Amino acid sequence: MNDLDGVLAGLSSLFQLQTLLSCFSGVFLGTLIGVLPGVGPLAALSLLLPLTYYMDPGAALIFLSGVYYGTQYGGAITSILLNIPGTATSAVTCIDGGPMAKAGRAHQALTAALTASFVGSMIGIAVILLFAPLLAVVGFMFGPSEYFAALLLGLIASASVGGSSALKNIAMAVLGVLLGVIGLDVNSGIPRFSFGVHELYNGLSIVALAMGLFGITEVMGNINLSRLSSSAADLSARTSRFWANTWPLIYRPILRGSAIGAFFGTLPGTGPGISSFMAYAFEKKVANEPDRFGHGAIEGVAAPEAANNSAAMTAFIPTLMLGIPGEVVMSLLLGAMIIHGLQPGPMLATTHPDIFWGLIFSFGLGNVLLLAMNLPLLRVWAALLKVPFNLLYPMIVVLICIGSYSVGYSTFDLYVVAATGVIGYWLVKADFSPAPLLLGFVLGPMVEENFRRAMLMARGDLIQMASGPITAGFLLCSAGLLFFTIRAELTGRRAAALAEK
Repeated sequence: MNDLDGVLAGLSSLFQLQTLLSCFSGVFLGTLIGVLPGVGPLAALSLLLPLTYYMDPGAALIFLSGVYYGTQYGGAITSILLNIPGTATSAVTCIDGGPMAKAGRAHQALTAALTASFVGSMIGIAVILLFAPLLAVVGFMFGPSEYFAALLLGLIASASVGGSSALKNIAMAVLGVLLGVIGLDVNSGIPRFSFGVHELYNGLSIVALAMGLFGITEVMGNINLSRLSSSAADLSARTSRFWANTWPLIYRPILRGSAIGAFFGTLPGTGPGISSFMAYAFEKKVANEPDRFGHGAIEGVAAPEAANNSAAMTAFIPTLMLGIPGEVVMSLLLGAMIIHGLQPGPMLATTHPDIFWGLIFSFGLGNVLLLAMNLPLLRVWAALLKVPFNLLYPMIVVLICIGSYSVGYSTFDLYVVAATGVIGYWLVKADFSPAPLLLGFVLGPMVEENFRRAMLMARGDLIQMASGPITAGFLLCSAGLLFFTIRAELTGRRAAALAEK
């Protein structure tokens, strides 16, 4: 009965004018911020947090949450149209979204991304409503060794992300790991691979790295074109007809991506970025024609978009139920809750049921608003492909620089953008995909940190560290995946060499 009273109180607080305006303005600003390359939810929430100081606590949380998950929608738009990730979590959407746009299928890619985002978000919300307490308990079962093993599996699975050569992808993932460990050592505080450059003590910025690898690389790759190669973007396609023809192709990837996102979102410290890469890698593994990925496979857009939006929702589970940030952005939301006198944790739903349930129900309302806002704008977004190159790409470079600088207010990040853009251009020319590098950059430090914590807890005993059932299961999967990936690569090369003879 108390739970029912809390649910009714949450619904009552949601349908108040201030709360509705907060929800709408949050998702609207989130979409705009997601479209701007490089800005992302972390910088946006940092700038917008002071605006909520004088708002009602429930309205403030609904507003900030709307900005957060609204960026997941907007980030896919520039990833597809310009092959530049609007946010770091949407970088994997560039792999197939960009080729789809260049092939005149921008409207299809945008509709698939919007559909996947909505379905993934709603599944994530359903998971929160039905399984939040249970999943919070499961999250407690993951210690450093389990996190290490799960993240290692994700790192090895990066061989499936990007180009056709698994060995090249593994090499790029290793390079990403090396770039990720630049900076001060977590335990000793000693600089690593900084070469005396003080700006490297805090490591490389993921935003600068992503903008350089995907943004500047794309500009340099099209520098000789008068306009984007997709002059025949399908702006006349009706969304209803697209759903009727394409939904049978993407509903399974959407469901699989949503499940992957829901799982990783509940684990503190993972979040949408990792889940989108994992969903893409898994989708390529189970595909009947994996060679289509990287050349405009619609499943490569639907699965990661469903995953990152589902993870964005379920990341609220450890944040609200345990008081542990589901990802970095969630730490800002925790700060906002404390500022407004709310104590996150298991008692939040009991002490403030109207705020707790009002926030949960606002997720559903916010995603409906996002769908209603973005569907009519699909033709407008796709029309960007008709803008001449000499007008469009200078603006893109300016936005990339502003987005990269606004995160840390460091001119050094602009040098990183330029350097990684040039390096990324030559890597793409040599048929190396930048996507595994970015995944290695994200996962590498987390793998190292959890491995060292696990070894400390096991007193240096590697066997004891790996003996847990969850850890052992993940490690066996990692070994099997690595073995079969390398074997398949070598077998393919041997067959190609015999065919040439």
